[in-house]
Amino acid sequence: MAEVKLVAELGRTTGSSASRRLRVSGRIPGVVYGHGMEPLSVSVVARDLGAALSSHGLNQVLELEVEGSSHLVLARQLQRHPVRRTVAHVDFQVVSRDEVVHAVVPIVVVGVAGNVERESGVLEQLLTSLSIYTTPERIPEAIELDVSGLEVGQALRVRDLALPEGVTTDLDPEEPVVIAAVSRTAADVTAAEEAEAPEVVAAPAEPGVAGPGVAGTGTTPAAEEG
Repeated sequence: MAEVKLVAELGRTTGSSASRRLRVSGRIPGVVYGHGMEPLSVSVVARDLGAALSSHGLNQVLELEVEGSSHLVLARQLQRHPVRRTVAHVDFQVVSRDEVVHAVVPIVVVGVAGNVERESGVLEQLLTSLSIYTTPERIPEAIELDVSGLEVGQALRVRDLALPEGVTTDLDPEEPVVIAAVSRTAADVTAAEEAEAPEVVAAPAEPGVAGPGVAGTGTTPAAEEG
């Protein structure tokens, strides 16, 4: 992932009142930390921060320029206003190019599950993002999952995800990501058809027709008197 440059201003006044004034002026207060350095109180232009994170969010690798120094960072946390949802504070973590970091990336379903459609099935995506570990520059924009070969009753799991080189995950390989299920409508129709089907009852056997000397009666016809 290509780096994006962002300029930060050092030496902001800390405190809630000072932070409020910064936000009113169009800047976002933040802190830079990591790799044993003393945390730096900084501020960035809100518009520039939004543009820098617009494509890849917190996974975007940033080259943060602070008073003539450059730091490779990830925006690790964005605190937002509870009502307006605007960014109120940002934390930047300093990273190195060869260090393994944690990231969460979206899982994007691709392809057309033709067999599922023909059987009136539905695809249910149970896992929409994936927790991964890799170096900053190897963080993918997304992980794609091809569902074109899926059949109703089958599932694609974490082990079926094609992870890029150098990317790993610690999730259970058997955890389902996408399942192909029978649609609720189709299931309801089947249940209704079964409920309306006439019940088949076996007809009782016809009783035997009694005749002279029929076994099983325990008696024999009485002899006629002469």
